[in-house]
Amino acid sequence: FLEMSNPTLSHVQGTLEVIMNQNVSLSCHSDSGSPPVRYTLFKGKQKLATLNSTDLTPAMFYLTINSARDVGEYKCKAENRISNKGKYSKPVNLTLIEPVSKPVLSSPSSQTNKGQNVTLSCLSENGSLPITYIFFRGRKNISHPMRMQKKEAAIFVLFINSSSDFGTYKCKAGNSFPNSTKYSNSFNFTLAEERSNFQPLLISLGLILLLLAIGFALAIQFVIIPSCKASE
Repeated sequence: FLEMSNPTLSHVQGTLEVIMNQNVSLSCHSDSGSPPVRYTLFKGKQKLATLNSTDLTPAMFYLTINSARDVGEYKCKAENRISNKGKYSKPVNLTLIEPVSKPVLSSPSSQTNKGQNVTLSCLSENGSLPITYIFFRGRKNISHPMRMQKKEAAIFVLFINSSSDFGTYKCKAGNSFPNSTKYSNSFNFTLAEERSNFQPLLISLGLILLLLAIGFALAIQFVIIPSCKASE
């Protein structure tokens, strides 16, 4: 009889990231040792299932991710007649991925002038990392995908060069969760010159009206009233 070698625990589907209600297949295999072989699957220190193999074919364990308690570190153990305590595999860690939330698109100011740089920031508050962001003007993407490894906003600097740059902007966020891409709110820049030119016009008009009122009041006091008294 040959003693068992350390078994290998692997994920058949090739990824360690899982989503809720996903079915997962774990394969435990020791490539040497005399059969029959007994394979046991553990989550942490908890024994989950045991399978007996009459040859050296892998033992298949099937799981369903029903809650956050089902993710974590898994190991398997292989034993045969001459192994004292069996041999353990290296751990496999299953992690639960969360879809991104609707990102928020914002800027320090919504007003700008032609010939200036503006900054757009896009952030999804929730979602498993990494999160990838793309910026759009209308339906056209204007940035390369920005892959963020931390919970921080993606920043895009835009040069306002023409009237078309005052269009509607959005951003898109997504991660490895299947079909989880979400679009942000719309954001528009307005031309600051329009407001800045209108305000001086109102101020000038107000000053003119004030001067006219003062002039009229002085005319009544020093011209019209003395004239009336003289005619009496």
